Amino acid sequence: MSGRSSVAVAAALLIALAGASAARVAAQGAAPDPSDLAEGRRLYEQKANCQACHGWSGDGHKTDNQMPDGANLRETKLPRAGLVMTIKCGRLNSQMPAFDKFAYSDGRCYGKTQADLKSYATRMPDPPATLQQREIDLIVDFLMARVVGRGPMDHAKCVEFWGEDTEVCKDLAK
Repeated sequence: MSGRSSVAVAAALLIALAGASAARVAAQGAAPDPSDLAEGRRLYEQKANCQACHGWSGDGHKTDNQMPDGANLRETKLPRAGLVMTIKCGRLNSQMPAFDKFAYSDGRCYGKTQADLKSYATRMPDPPATLQQREIDLIVDFLMARVVGRGPMDHAKCVEFWGEDTEVCKDLAK
């Protein structure tokens, strides 16, 4: 094995272990590291721009009127694995894009390839960015800790969500 290919194999193994580690932590119910939650929130808000469709608090009240209506993630019944799959593969016949660059290149998503999507006249919207598995795991960790199953947003939840009593939280106190 050449030096270059052994480095590539080692890098792939480290990436796989990092993703498996995040999934294992989530499966065991251990609380994610606060810095991981902060990074997950940053990815949700900025790189993936989930808030454009799902709202800043994940309640489906979108922040961009040009974007489609997103699901209320605060009330979703999807388990962690379902959220990972949805972000990675999108939702067929919906406005939810696939954030995995290779989602439909090899059948990893719903057993379908790009050719299958064309034959069914299924169009997947383009995501604002592609995400690595670790980034998807961080977004899902954030969602599971701060959004999913938390019910409607109120002042106390808002302060917990932002980590401080922001202007948007003050509006919820009224």
